[in-house]
Amino acid sequence: MRFRVRKFAHILERSGLALAGAACGVFVGAHVGSSVPLLTTQGFLIVMMLSGALGFYLGIDTPQLPFHPHEENSPAEAKIDTAEFLSAVGTFLATLTAFFAVAIIILREDPHIVWTSLIMVGWIIGVIMQIVSGAIARLRR
Repeated sequence: MRFRVRKFAHILERSGLALAGAACGVFVGAHVGSSVPLLTTQGFLIVMMLSGALGFYLGIDTPQLPFHPHEENSPAEAKIDTAEFLSAVGTFLATLTAFFAVAIIILREDPHIVWTSLIMVGWIIGVIMQIVSGAIARLRR
């Protein structure tokens, strides 16, 4: 019984993260879509939502490499955990771009297209980093 409750809680947590990623994708998509007429489509918003949901589902809460402080100088422990690093940077980048997109929408600003492009590129890179980190972490099990 205890295992099923823990498994359900973990699935619930991951689903919540996916929903947060989808919401971030909606905000970035809404901002970019309102600035670039070609991207003002429902399909673009759905792609942004799905990429956010997938990135946040896979890229947050990745299994970490074991850490043994007593073996700090061993070559295996001296390496950086690529999955953990990509997850952290990707999550930060994706949420930072979503934060800026929301701020622009709420404050009704009209930034230069370069800023909108940076938000879009930051979102894409962040989500890709999350997806790759999740894949790396799950393949090494």
